[in-house]
Amino acid sequence: MPLAIPRPGGCCMSYSRFEAQGFDPSLQGICREKKEGCMAKQRKKIPNFKSEDEEREFWSRHNSTDYVDYRGAKRVQFPNLKPSSRAISIRLPESLIENIKVLANREDVPYQSMMKVLLAEKVTEALRSPKRKKSAA
Repeated sequence: MPLAIPRPGGCCMSYSRFEAQGFDPSLQGICREKKEGCMAKQRKKIPNFKSEDEEREFWSRHNSTDYVDYRGAKRVQFPNLKPSSRAISIRLPESLIENIKVLANREDVPYQSMMKVLLAEKVTEALRSPKRKKSAA
């Protein structure tokens, strides 16, 4: 008949009388009883961080599943977040810029926004298509 040893936090570790003689300490916290609330793994407390750099360093060295129970997590969206962007300088032929301005004017959007849309569409298309072979010139 199994016995249960209570553990801090209400979890237990079940083991047979045979295992009670010299149980494996690595089994501590494992619950085979499946009682309500008993299967919850003891979570470590997330420390308070002085800076984002300190927090980043901490999470790069620790497994978040030791601190957070993701079983109840729900997928969310953050519609007001804007992706970060970076200004670049690129030389384009005048005729190409003029054609982009014509397209942008048709859609009633700024030409730089039109450039971003066209570039994003082309990059997405290129990533989805198989690799192009170089033609012998």
